[in-house]
Amino acid sequence: MHGRVADNDALLHALVQRVATLGPQVRLGVCVPHPYLAQAQARLAGTPIAYGAQDVSAHTQGAYTGEVAAPMVAEFGATLAIVGHSERRALHAESSEWVAAKAQRALEAGITPIVCVGETLDERQAGQTDSVVRAQLAAVLDVLDEADVARLVVAYEPVWAIGTGQSATAQQAQQVHAALRAQLTAKGGVQVPLLYGGSVKPGNAQELFSQADIDGGLIGGASLSATDFLAIGAAAAAALAGDPAYSR
Repeated sequence: MHGRVADNDALLHALVQRVATLGPQVRLGVCVPHPYLAQAQARLAGTPIAYGAQDVSAHTQGAYTGEVAAPMVAEFGATLAIVGHSERRALHAESSEWVAAKAQRALEAGITPIVCVGETLDERQAGQTDSVVRAQLAAVLDVLDEADVARLVVAYEPVWAIGTGQSATAQQAQQVHAALRAQLTAKGGVQVPLLYGGSVKPGNAQELFSQADIDGGLIGGASLSATDFLAIGAAAAAALAGDPAYSR
């Protein structure tokens, strides 16, 4: 819940001006609070930068005051929506089944859902990381066919690393991403982008993105600075340059 019109304009302008320096293989997207979808559309339509919302409703329409439906988001040309972010799960008691319904509504509206999964510190210390993230993802996979699963983006965001300045080591993140990759592959061999989210910064981005199953990042606080956000994009470009076979 950051951003105001003037600040947004400055940030989006800087991204548009410099996105070409990242190269065609690096894909950049921004997910904005709902009131700023029109602003994102005005600034980003026709550019290489995708845009979307930070959440969508599990309902399409009806007496759900305050909710924002996926078809409403789509009317602004948005192509992305984050669903199941850890803050939504924690602060709004969103269950994995509720997240799955949101992913379905997004897909029905032609929007790519970025499905977030992740464990708390207590769950990690109890050795439950794998079972927790697999169960969260399974709730979504169970209600989708292979064609719809192939349209997902999945983001692993360890709750203990979000906004804390801590980050999973590249090896810890890779281990979870590899497990998620195997789970997705079991769904008919589906390959989707896997993002890491959890205090990604310019200083740790390249090492994270160089891991075999980490395809990019779901960026939090660093995305509020055009300089940092673009530096993370440059780290993605460097990781790609170091792996010519990389094609996801």
